[in-house]
Amino acid sequence: MYDTLPKLLQHIVTQYGTNEVQLSKDDEGTFHPTTYQQFYTEVLDLAAGLHTLGVKREAAIGLISDNRKEWLAADLAILSLGAADVPRGRDAMPYELQFILKVTESEICFAENTEQAKKILDEAHALPHLHKLIVMDSVHHVAQDLKAPDSIGILTYQEVLEAGKAFNAKHPEFVEAEIAKGKIDDLATIIFTSGTTGEPKGVMLSHGNFLFQLEQLPKVIDFHKGERWLSVLPVWHSFERILQYVIISQASAIAYSKPIGKIMLVDLQRVNPAWMGSVPRIWEAVKAGVYQNVKGKSPVAKALFHFFVWVGASHASVMNLVANRMPQFKRRFYPFDLLIGIVPLVLLTPFKLLGNVLVFKTIKKKFGTNFRAGVSGGGSLPSSVDKFFKAIGVTLLDGYGLTETAPVIGLRNINRQVPGTVAPLPETEIKIVDDTGKPVKPGKKGVIFARGKQVMKGYYKRQDLTDAVIDKDGWINTGDIGIWTHTGEYAIRGRAKDTIVLSGGENIEPVPLEARLRESEYIEQAVVVGQDQKYLAALIVPDTKQLEIYVKEHNIPYMARFDITELPEVQDLLNSEINEMVSAKNGFKSYERINRFSILKSSFKVGQELSAKQEVMRHKINQLYAKEIASLFS
Repeated sequence: MYDTLPKLLQHIVTQYGTNEVQLSKDDEGTFHPTTYQQFYTEVLDLAAGLHTLGVKREAAIGLISDNRKEWLAADLAILSLGAADVPRGRDAMPYELQFILKVTESEICFAENTEQAKKILDEAHALPHLHKLIVMDSVHHVAQDLKAPDSIGILTYQEVLEAGKAFNAKHPEFVEAEIAKGKIDDLATIIFTSGTTGEPKGVMLSHGNFLFQLEQLPKVIDFHKGERWLSVLPVWHSFERILQYVIISQASAIAYSKPIGKIMLVDLQRVNPAWMGSVPRIWEAVKAGVYQNVKGKSPVAKALFHFFVWVGASHASVMNLVANRMPQFKRRFYPFDLLIGIVPLVLLTPFKLLGNVLVFKTIKKKFGTNFRAGVSGGGSLPSSVDKFFKAIGVTLLDGYGLTETAPVIGLRNINRQVPGTVAPLPETEIKIVDDTGKPVKPGKKGVIFARGKQVMKGYYKRQDLTDAVIDKDGWINTGDIGIWTHTGEYAIRGRAKDTIVLSGGENIEPVPLEARLRESEYIEQAVVVGQDQKYLAALIVPDTKQLEIYVKEHNIPYMARFDITELPEVQDLLNSEINEMVSAKNGFKSYERINRFSILKSSFKVGQELSAKQEVMRHKINQLYAKEIASLFS
């Protein structure tokens, strides 16, 4: 029916032109709708404006911005002309922007605001190809606020739009004729990975890579036309980007929010969405916020909450037994599961229903009245978070993928939710192999390889890197460690290159350890270290707010908040929490115990210790905290 993303938009506009496509906030926080027809007109005008600036097919156009309504219009306007965008968010450092704009030889670049424009202009000496900078913010006389060399012209988004309107008045069929020339293998974007391992690599994704996802995802998730989604993730990243295209394909609406608890929760109430995509860290924060709120309740209310969460989690577990949804890393005998699950299910169901009325109904209201499910991607969903949301009756669908696979290669089916696992996306091949390349049996760990129409065209101008991850048969090495179930799902067990090998030869995956440590209310972030050492240690970012509550409750004197982590009582508390979380009773082996830890003073920040997906960048951690790590093994 259509073979490019602009053709998809055209198709939707002809059938659902009056549907809302975007809900964007003004300065007062009021959401304003844009219909598909209005949006399409803006795309056509902006594309015409870009044409007047000299944009041609196969050009690379910079798109440096976080989530806002103009981003999607700019994206589809660029694609309408057969060009590709080079996106990045506002957290990008100037040297990163210089790298991606220089290597792609971008002649034109969008910048979200004057702050982003200044970053780019500061690097102008190294960007000989750049000659136009388009600032999205509607600021008059923006050129006067920016010091640009004579070689770079400054325009506002509105000015380009007006130029496009004038052009379209004279040549009304031009842009749609350009859209008609598009082909499925045309390059749509070059997404430079923020890199958890080093220098950014430009992932080349085609229209076909994205359209394949839009064809397969509805087979796993029961979308409805015209639903609302809340958008909180960086739109330049492939996970949020595919969600935006899913929304368009379903004639649905995007409401732009932020991944900040107070803002997001208010917007959930205002927008009343059916869906929200987010990363595990945000779902963890929502869970932590619920528990924090409960702390201020009466003893009776707290006891009821914890009792009904236990009931909800237990009910979900026995329901999985009865419904034959247990993850089968070892073969299970279903009649036995049914036998041991049916009686507890009958006994727990009345309490679960009571918990829905007394406790969970209030929590679920925070998501609005239409909320159907959250989609979690950009990292494995911690088991504790998964269980909590299942206990309270909020559906989370765990997804798995890479920027290099546009991004989805696995997703939990909404109609068969096997906890702790994902299922291969339809028409996507997955194999898990050992060190010799031989497929492993269910229950055994190996490296995940994938093959399908969503696999990237390659790394931009780096055939050597492309050949290193995609073999001659089209299999891409994900670099992730996985394990099959006997029923065809698979679970992620960490990164192959993250594996820590102790001096005794023990191989340890740090991700499950770190996820368990973060379950402590007093630990905000944890990084496990110990490569080539005799034992494991950890860098701990404490939750200072929770520690402050703890010392006040226990009448421990302290001078100031920044002194709290130096208190012997607090260090003993963190030591106790670490030993409790990573222990034999929680399934950890003796050599996986954390022997020493160092407390870090500041939270991790995106662009420094964290990637845009809020994943720990271990190479950055090793650089930034080399002294602290060394002291743990001295």
